[in-house]
Amino acid sequence: MTQRTDVVVIGGGQSGLAAGYHLRRLGIEHVILDAQTAPGGAWRRTWSSLRLFSPATYSSLPGRLMPVQAGEVYPDAAHVVEYLADYEKRYALPVQHGTRVESVHRDGPGLRVETDSGPWTARAVISATGTWTRPFLPAVNGRRDYRGRQLHTVQYRSPSEFTGQRVVVVGGGNSGAQIAADLAHAGIDLTWVTQRPPRYLADDIDGRALFDHATARRRALDEGRTDTGGVASLGDIVAVPPVRAARDAGLLGARPMFARLTATGVEWADGTRAEADTVIWCTGFRPALAHFASLRLRGTRGHIATVGTRADDEPRVHLLGYGDWTGPASATLIGVGRPARDAAREITDSLRR
Repeated sequence: MTQRTDVVVIGGGQSGLAAGYHLRRLGIEHVILDAQTAPGGAWRRTWSSLRLFSPATYSSLPGRLMPVQAGEVYPDAAHVVEYLADYEKRYALPVQHGTRVESVHRDGPGLRVETDSGPWTARAVISATGTWTRPFLPAVNGRRDYRGRQLHTVQYRSPSEFTGQRVVVVGGGNSGAQIAADLAHAGIDLTWVTQRPPRYLADDIDGRALFDHATARRRALDEGRTDTGGVASLGDIVAVPPVRAARDAGLLGARPMFARLTATGVEWADGTRAEADTVIWCTGFRPALAHFASLRLRGTRGHIATVGTRADDEPRVHLLGYGDWTGPASATLIGVGRPARDAAREITDSLRR
């Protein structure tokens, strides 16, 4: 039996909840379909030592400040999961956990959303599936020849499973730096490999400043002023306390990217080798948008062309939380509120015409 609502939100993580908050305030009937069986989004599946880049009060969804975590300036992932679960409950958001969306199709004046528990029809769809379920692995020579263990960021949990091993961490962003620091503090035999020398942001810059910079850039672009560059122009790595401590202790010396993997490790262009029992790829993600395949909306790099949050080629579809192309800092807790508000308002206007 087909169920009906005005708006289907796909994904019950931070972006989906922010969308639900604004739709609820505007009195729009909606449902949030989440593949996970419990609240928390991607934060439920991160490594144990992961820290936010900003203090709790600067890491909040609309309407509800994140409580301070006792003894911590930068909250850990478990604290974020608790906050998201409380947020969902506090605002009585209509989240259906354990419902996986398989595809979205045009269906006359509406959209048909196929799920593993039956179809929905809606007048608009907000996609908030993020990127965590689509880890990216680069095409590196010899990757299939390597006989050791290979993991991606999404599979890393704690240093304890690598005791006595030689580990190569690949990636010069925040995930690579945090995981490398985690292993280094635990005394793991670590080789950290980056495409370019690590670029740390100044120690007094955290997510608050990054959000302000992203917002100012978007305002400048909207007003036709000179592009000052995205947050990447400031650096690649936020020096959260564990990373800063490992860096200052000399534990985070990075080597340039190797040329290939061998059966037992990695090899650089000059023939230098390093043996490795495990390679951890901290090499980023791609947008999880396979459910839109039948709509044929995707362009370069897997992105969908958007005007604000609205898909350029399908005005009934909005996207939240995939990166700056769906709103300044929209992939962050503090940043998703504004584009979620804008999407909810635009959908409301279209439904009431």
